[in-house]
Amino acid sequence: MTSRHRAGHGSRNPSSGRDEGEEAVGTDRPASALTARLSAATGQLSAPVAVVDLDRFDANARDLLARAGGVPVRLASKSVRVRALVERALDAGFSGVMAYSPREAQWLAAQGVDDVLVGYPSVDRAALAELAADPVARRAVTLMIDSATHLDLIADAVENARIAAGAAGTAGAASSAEAARAPRGAMDTRGAMDTRGGGHAGAEGSNGQGGGGAPVPELPDAIPAPIPSLQVCLDVDASLRFASAHLGVRRSPLRTPEDVARLASRVARTRGVRLRGLMFYEAQVAGLPDSSPAVRLVKRLSVRDLDRRRPELVAAARDAVGHDLDLVNSGGTGSLETSAAAPGVTEVTAGSGLYTPGLFDAYRAFRPRPAAFFGLDVVREPASGWVTAFSGGYVASGPAATSRLPRVATPGWQLTGSEGAGEVQTPLRSRRRDARGRDALRTGDRAWFRHAKAGELMERFDEVRLVRGSEVVDTVPTYRGEGKNFG
Repeated sequence: MTSRHRAGHGSRNPSSGRDEGEEAVGTDRPASALTARLSAATGQLSAPVAVVDLDRFDANARDLLARAGGVPVRLASKSVRVRALVERALDAGFSGVMAYSPREAQWLAAQGVDDVLVGYPSVDRAALAELAADPVARRAVTLMIDSATHLDLIADAVENARIAAGAAGTAGAASSAEAARAPRGAMDTRGAMDTRGGGHAGAEGSNGQGGGGAPVPELPDAIPAPIPSLQVCLDVDASLRFASAHLGVRRSPLRTPEDVARLASRVARTRGVRLRGLMFYEAQVAGLPDSSPAVRLVKRLSVRDLDRRRPELVAAARDAVGHDLDLVNSGGTGSLETSAAAPGVTEVTAGSGLYTPGLFDAYRAFRPRPAAFFGLDVVREPASGWVTAFSGGYVASGPAATSRLPRVATPGWQLTGSEGAGEVQTPLRSRRRDARGRDALRTGDRAWFRHAKAGELMERFDEVRLVRGSEVVDTVPTYRGEGKNFG
């Protein structure tokens, strides 16, 4: 990946255990200081404006790695979507990337990321064909599957790439042989015309003697270099089930050792494809805030159930393919401790914890430290205690609920229940009857927000400002700003 100059990592205050200049979360005064310095840093920039606080980002990276207890942490790129920040996380100690589409994975491999696991299956035949034909991507990328259909699509792409490579090799060999048989004085496809009639310009005859008409030996047909196998990973269902109850996401149909062994055996019989490992995503643990005793109970039961099932599933895959698995992936930002400690897990995945969006405020496993923000300018004051900001309708994916709305980071203000985050205008209401002093917002002021989810914010902006203290130290493009839209 192309390197770029960046300001250094933040320092720690050994007496407090916190980063220098780091504001606490959840009190008006520190939040006011935070939003004030963001406004100072971006005061000369037009809004809407996206910002990542580098001190907070770096501190979050350190926390995620520490929470994994030495187990490698793979970076979930969907939760970042800024290539410079993907690079920054890798430089900080993350190990490899989990991409969300084959095209993204191929692009990242071309930028120098040498270990990219695609976290989701794909049926995009064109993307699979391009990846299979790309020698750099074939070595760097692992594709996700959970069915024979996925495997067959990959096998077709691999076979077509092999045939194309063989045809290219044969054509190259034929061209070389034809050039070797060409009469002296003819144009040599490997060099310049010898106007003296002696073969290559400035060269002796091919038999080591000058001039003459000694025959030129024919070259053997070129043998195409072997194409490396394209690696795949099986996505295994990690939900918790009680009788007919299903707690977790609806993803993979692979659940039992028999399910895994059946598909793994088919991988072993498929030419040009190799099984690298298994992935388990316990969404009901990693993706749910610790909002109630019931949720915490579900998490404990889920961890216990998966710790029991996972070794059997790994053994079934290993026995089916006849070799050890290189990779057993599990977890997310919300479950790093339990996933990293699970038997047989070789790596965990995290990404959202770098930005710490609004949906992570209620987690108890770690201390939220928001690092990504967006600023909107106040353009109207329709009534006392009310202002209206330009733009802001950045609602997160997931079930339609208030939890998917942006969080207002500017203290003393809130979204309205009737309008929420608007398409072109976002009204804000003061939490106090008459907003004055430090809580006042007036026309031309900047109001600050956090997205409910992490990487989705960056799909709204072409560039993001990297802030340290009250200064913008760099401006970098998002995926969107680089003209990349992977879905």
